[in-house]
Amino acid sequence: MADMQTLHAAFVARIDAVLNALEMEGVLPADTPRANVTVEPPRDPSHGDLATNAAMVLAKQAKTNPRALAEKIVEHLEREPDIVEATIAGPGFINLRLSPEAWRRELLAIAHLGQDYGRSDMGKGQTVNIEYVSANPTGPMHMGHCRGAVVGDALSGLLEWAGHRVTREYYVNDAGGQVDVLARSAHLRYREALGDDIGEIPEGLYPGDYLKPVGERLAQEFGPAYKDAPEGEWLELFRQRSVAAMMDMIREDLSLLGIHHDLFSSEAELQAAKKPEAAEAWLREHGFVYDGVLEAPKGKAPPEDWEPVELPLFRSTEFGDDQDRPIKKSNGAWTYFGADLAYHFQKAEKADALIDIWGADHAGTVKRIKAAVAALTKGAGRDVPFDVKLVQMVKLLRDGEPVKMSKRSGTFVTLADVVNEVGKDVVRFTMLTRKPDAQMEFDFAKVVEASKDNPVFYLQYAHARIHSTLRKAGVEPSDAHLDRLGDDELALVREASQFPRVVESAAKAREPHRIAFFLGDLAAAFHSFWNAGNDDPSKRIIQESDPELTAARLFLATQVGQVIRNGLAILGVEAVEEM
Repeated sequence: MADMQTLHAAFVARIDAVLNALEMEGVLPADTPRANVTVEPPRDPSHGDLATNAAMVLAKQAKTNPRALAEKIVEHLEREPDIVEATIAGPGFINLRLSPEAWRRELLAIAHLGQDYGRSDMGKGQTVNIEYVSANPTGPMHMGHCRGAVVGDALSGLLEWAGHRVTREYYVNDAGGQVDVLARSAHLRYREALGDDIGEIPEGLYPGDYLKPVGERLAQEFGPAYKDAPEGEWLELFRQRSVAAMMDMIREDLSLLGIHHDLFSSEAELQAAKKPEAAEAWLREHGFVYDGVLEAPKGKAPPEDWEPVELPLFRSTEFGDDQDRPIKKSNGAWTYFGADLAYHFQKAEKADALIDIWGADHAGTVKRIKAAVAALTKGAGRDVPFDVKLVQMVKLLRDGEPVKMSKRSGTFVTLADVVNEVGKDVVRFTMLTRKPDAQMEFDFAKVVEASKDNPVFYLQYAHARIHSTLRKAGVEPSDAHLDRLGDDELALVREASQFPRVVESAAKAREPHRIAFFLGDLAAAFHSFWNAGNDDPSKRIIQESDPELTAARLFLATQVGQVIRNGLAILGVEAVEEM
């Protein structure tokens, strides 16, 4: 069994072999592109177990109609011993019905591959840089960051399962005005630690209690040296110390979710290394940046103090943007866009593909940064695909009512508060139960509710139920009598066997929530299988008078549990064995 294939991989290979044969026969031209050929279950299960669109997508190259090509394909497929029926539907879809033995072998494949069942070499070792979270280093993580953090981390796990090498990156925005505000806020807490009565926190500074320990450490390190000193003497020093303290806090908060980045890149270091200047020079040399005047703001009269200023502009309109974008401000400082395109150029030097996870409020900047990356990479002779995934905010509720802000943060609910209350796994899985670009409500009461309406509980309960059954059985799972498994059991195998295909399709679409959806369907199928035994005792897993059937059903349940664990591992969620 060392080279045992999953059913999905086996039938993809078989369809490929049929197409090779048709090329040899001259039915298809040599080297016909097959990227759009799929092998997946038909939408209607009554049509069969698997379906392929091969005839539909290759008919044009074969210079024939889809049904005629489908007939040629079916001629070959009917020779396969695992295929009991191959039929042509509609304009040329091919539906396949498989033998029970094929599904029993899939159970053996799950058992044999174990923790590796569902892994794929689809990514072929290509390096993908995924940047996610990248919150400003001005305070603790809050729930506004949580969903993007989970989506990015789950996507990283998914792409690794699909054979990619993944770099998890965090971009530290430590060069903007917000870190000066942080340094001034820390200086206020520093004075407080030295005994000053600071009164109310002035408007414009960060009010949270999280800066008190930072002020105390600064007081211990420097004593009163900077208490009454001019800002110019301490601003840079306090900025460095404060950013470092905030990044330590952010790492600690993320670790509560099981999130650990491989790389932290500093915007300040990027600018100190003159990377934006290098990017500008390259873009100018290749005609992508020019000096021009921005148009007046559209849709309303410009401010009285507005006047046209010549700025370096990136030709983003050549890449689908609605106007060219400045990379520098009138004072010579880099715009956020200017620094950001240099950062992405830096990332693209070391990766085969880039993915950013952003909040939906950044939707307006997607087009221009994609344009910049396209110019920088394609112009340099490298085609580095770049994708941006937008994530909607999460609305926090408690019994249907909005959650009040955290005293520690001053203005928001901290991630640590939420994880400490409901647990890492609940937070992570819940964040993946909807598409990232869909609105989400997180109700503290509902996410810990023990009911089938709570997808986290329903899935974990399925896994715990399997382990409970194994403990109670008194019989060891065995594959010796899998021929005893009937249609109901094999239907459960069909559900579990979708996992390798779902992994590949989810990785291709960059959508980790598809794994969560699949696990929900698998849990529902298992609970349905279990509940059938409540009405009909002959369908119970444990049959005290029939140890062979019991052992076979326990083997089935064991492999369903394995698939659940593998799916949860991709999402960074631990499977529980009892509840």
